[in-house]
Amino acid sequence: MAARRFVESRTEMERILREETVGYLGLAVDGQPYVVPLNYGYVDGRILFHCALSGRKLDAIRANPRVCFTVGRQSGEVRRHGTGDPCHVDSDSVICFGTARIVEGLDERERVLNEFNRCLRPQAEPIMRKEVEGCCAVEIIVHEMTGRQERERKRTYWRYCFERE
Repeated sequence: MAARRFVESRTEMERILREETVGYLGLAVDGQPYVVPLNYGYVDGRILFHCALSGRKLDAIRANPRVCFTVGRQSGEVRRHGTGDPCHVDSDSVICFGTARIVEGLDERERVLNEFNRCLRPQAEPIMRKEVEGCCAVEIIVHEMTGRQERERKRTYWRYCFERE
């Protein structure tokens, strides 16, 4: 098998991350994988989401903040094999590796929750403080992302590493 050639670019991966609204958060809980589907927003190298104030997801982040987050989409129907060719479907996917941080302070949580909310609903009114008090916010700082696009059996692979201080 030929080695994959990656295009060092974040443009297409960020477009996919901004267009999708459901992703899968991969965590490690006591040495076991734990994957959670959730709504998210993508802003400037950060994945934002909200959740309850307590629970397994937050416990896992506190124990090990290193996470993986992925989105994928299919654009078309799976095509029949027919003559022995492998099955095929046009698709896009992005895998992000980063560090999750539970947003603790109410002022910062309010800012992050409003950023998240505007990703899903750009015209949304600001979230009320009482709602902020009853909701947790998590920010994933993306360190590296890889992606793949497949069209008519032609694959493009992307990779981008963020320079973080």
